[in-house]
Amino acid sequence: MSPGTETSGRALARRFRELPGYPLEDIPRIKEELRSRGVEVIDLGAGDPDLDVPEAARSALKRAADDPELQGYAFQRGLPAFRESVADFMERRFGRRPDPDDDLLPLLGSKEGIAHFAFTVLDPGDRVLVPDPGYAPYFGGSYLAGAEVERVELRAEHGFRLPPEAIRGAGDGLKLVYLNYPNNPTGACVDRDYLRRAVEACRERDAVLLYDHAYSEVAFDGYRPPGLLDVPGGTDVGIEFHSLSKTFNMTGWRLGWAVGNPTLVRALSRVKSFFDTGAYLPIQAAGAETLDRMDAFLPGHLETLRRRRDAAVEAFRGAGFEAEAPRATLYLWMPVPTDEASEDFARRVLEETGVVLMPGSALGAGGEGYVRAALTVPEGRLREAGRRIGAIL
Repeated sequence: MSPGTETSGRALARRFRELPGYPLEDIPRIKEELRSRGVEVIDLGAGDPDLDVPEAARSALKRAADDPELQGYAFQRGLPAFRESVADFMERRFGRRPDPDDDLLPLLGSKEGIAHFAFTVLDPGDRVLVPDPGYAPYFGGSYLAGAEVERVELRAEHGFRLPPEAIRGAGDGLKLVYLNYPNNPTGACVDRDYLRRAVEACRERDAVLLYDHAYSEVAFDGYRPPGLLDVPGGTDVGIEFHSLSKTFNMTGWRLGWAVGNPTLVRALSRVKSFFDTGAYLPIQAAGAETLDRMDAFLPGHLETLRRRRDAAVEAFRGAGFEAEAPRATLYLWMPVPTDEASEDFARRVLEETGVVLMPGSALGAGGEGYVRAALTVPEGRLREAGRRIGAIL
């Protein structure tokens, strides 16, 4: 036994000890056992597609990695060329060009920025609205900052949208509201009018709106997800987070950005200066090239995902699920087709079929009764997943 082992548990912070565990944390072990028996596992759990990174990104990274001027600390402002490319993209996409010096901040992926943002605006005891189910950093960052987390269940009867009335009706001390559309995990989408009403509700409550827009470009059937720059006054009360992970299959590259109210952007930069020294500059150079050349990549990528979506919907409907085709994101959000709890169902499916599904309860109590399937494998594997699961229902 190493020194200090006996007392290490007592030394851990109370907030750490009270963080919720992760359902199905034994998934890696079960997958390993299945593979040892010759079972080909089909992993539809994590939103990490098996698709290629754009050639523009790979080529730019190789060139930048040989540039001696790009090997030092990036610090928070990062690479000017990346900030300029982000500003150009935002203007092309949303019709307004943010100031690349004051309104933008490069991130090590949107996840860390979202989690760290809680420390910029929250004091212990402040109230936060978190959608349930939702992305873990919304709760984690707020809870670790000492805030009072008020969960709002995303209900099917509301189209899995957090009602703006819930913002107006939240408890005293409301300081921060998290929204994410297109939504992970439900695939729900919103229009500009919804965003306008949410912005107005936050303004009335003097609350900051954090808008997670990681899936802004992963949309189908002509849908164009709106953002805060589309709404008058949106960036007065809010800050928006983007990522290269889902749009460009660059999940492991860890590059994104925050855009919005310059006071909030500067505050996040200052907080982050205590945690990191910025994303690797060659990756930022690759990100700039990727955004500049995205029109050559994105249409084909979205068509691939659309085909996967349609194959998955057909396969899971054939297996007995109520599967709807989402207009955006990488996910199908489906009611559990049995009377089992979502975690029990997902574990049984994995053990009996080798297919990994995400139980809705892993994303919050409001996700109970649902499972999420990610479009992370080709159409043939999605159809095979449906066949395997259908055989045990």
